[in-house]
Amino acid sequence: MFATYGPMFLMMLVAITLASLFFIGASTLGKKKPTPEKMMPFECGSDSSGGRHLKLSVKFYLTAILFVVFDIEAVFIYPWAIHFKTLGWVGFFSMTGFLVTIVVGLLYCWKKGALEWEK
Repeated sequence: MFATYGPMFLMMLVAITLASLFFIGASTLGKKKPTPEKMMPFECGSDSSGGRHLKLSVKFYLTAILFVVFDIEAVFIYPWAIHFKTLGWVGFFSMTGFLVTIVVGLLYCWKKGALEWEK
């Protein structure tokens, strides 16, 4: 069992150890001299303007969700297409169910007007 999962656990142990060491090292060895200029909000090299507590439109969130959904769809369809012949009918029907779910989600977003851009 160690021969199979050992390298994975070793890699996770090294990653966690390095991340912890970098975090602890930066927080203990780093300079901590806060000045009023350092504590000001910073946005792309210029002072931020406008309301800081304005709520964003739901369309921004919906667009982000759509991106994630269709990005995940591409991630799942590519390996399925590579192994299509070896998966048989079970793989075909599994992917058909997945695609039907994605199409239903797309139709829902289309019905809600998420794909329409306004000025």
